[in-house]
Amino acid sequence: MSTPGPPSAPSAPPTCYRHPDRATYVSCTRCHRPICPDCMRSASVGHQCPNCVDDGAKSVRRPKRNLGATPVVTYALIAANVVMFILQMAVPGLQQALFLWPAGVVAYDQYYRLLTSAFLHDGPTHILFNMWALWVIGPALERWLGRTRFVVLYFLSALGGSVLVFLLTPVNVPTLGASGAIFGLFGATLALSRKLNFDMRWIAGLIVINLVITFVVPSISWQGHVGGLLTGAALGALYAYAPRQNRVSIETAVSVVLLLAFVALVWWRATSLLAGVG
Repeated sequence: MSTPGPPSAPSAPPTCYRHPDRATYVSCTRCHRPICPDCMRSASVGHQCPNCVDDGAKSVRRPKRNLGATPVVTYALIAANVVMFILQMAVPGLQQALFLWPAGVVAYDQYYRLLTSAFLHDGPTHILFNMWALWVIGPALERWLGRTRFVVLYFLSALGGSVLVFLLTPVNVPTLGASGAIFGLFGATLALSRKLNFDMRWIAGLIVINLVITFVVPSISWQGHVGGLLTGAALGALYAYAPRQNRVSIETAVSVVLLLAFVALVWWRATSLLAGVG
């Protein structure tokens, strides 16, 4: 039989790491330091200390969308179109060398025409309307999307318009103009309007008016306008509703798939035309 010894003295309770005079039995779920009620910060599980909360906030990368930033891409695109228009007037044969001519694309492998044609215009009225539209709608869209996505939107819309022209226009009919890209901006704005709480009626009305003009006025390429509009609307919906998780990867993947689809359609059309000639 053993004899019990004297009872041990009770240990002192832990104290808050920030307030040593305050006893507490609550610990931070992240660093496990004791914290008093004044230092408790609610977390998804339990409580965290102020230091851990601050460290966690610093580690979260917040999206940067500077709505006051200068829309340099929009201005650069306007400048590029104006410069190209001046060169068209000054350099003989430049327009013919760069406009979209399906027969030339296929016969001479001049696939660059699918993009260069989007920087040419058929007179002052043509370029004034397109640059006015770009000036009005481009800056706000660029600020919201960011420069990279805006560039992708503009060039894929221009290409989407050119691809539909290449598919559906007679091979000897030349086409030129930035209207495919401009209609792409219209379509993207419409797709984004609900997400951004815009009044979509004005952009929907603008699209309807321009589509009516497209199909009523002779010599306007409805293929370029519709191709750009559909491409821009698809990309706008992607930018508005892509899941937050892996958003950049998803947007990049879809853009690449869209580009590859355009390449495949151009290849199919070129192959068909060459087979018909042969």
